[in-house]
Amino acid sequence: MKPQTTNHDSRITNHASSQRGFTLLELLVVVAIIGLLVGYVAPRYFSQVGKSEVQVARAQLDALEKALDQYRLDTRRYPTAEQGLVALVTRPANEPNWAGPYLKRAVPNDPWGRPYVYRTPGQKGEFDLISYGRDGKAGGSGEDADIGPGI
Repeated sequence: MKPQTTNHDSRITNHASSQRGFTLLELLVVVAIIGLLVGYVAPRYFSQVGKSEVQVARAQLDALEKALDQYRLDTRRYPTAEQGLVALVTRPANEPNWAGPYLKRAVPNDPWGRPYVYRTPGQKGEFDLISYGRDGKAGGSGEDADIGPGI
């Protein structure tokens, strides 16, 4: 005995045969649209990343400057060039008035992974506190420009 096909079975068969995949042209159009979006959005996104790194450096420099001022209030002088910024976290030898640590964590590197430059006496004041920017060299412009108080 042959099983009888029902109207329901024939609809499933017809539906399955009417399904098809995407054509090559449709896939190329989608890839082109995605490419245009990436070409438009990526430059804007990466320019914002550079601006945010500069803002982070300015914020860190501000925090370091405040910690240096607090160090000076306690010890009556800024750390020497030999002591460096580490004196904000670790008590220097022969410093009885040190009341730190003046930072909650270790001295941070700049957003590009390099240590901040600390010089005392400074060229523009009692100390200089500088990040050389993205390129890590003195001078520059844009994201490569030096960052620091008074610069």
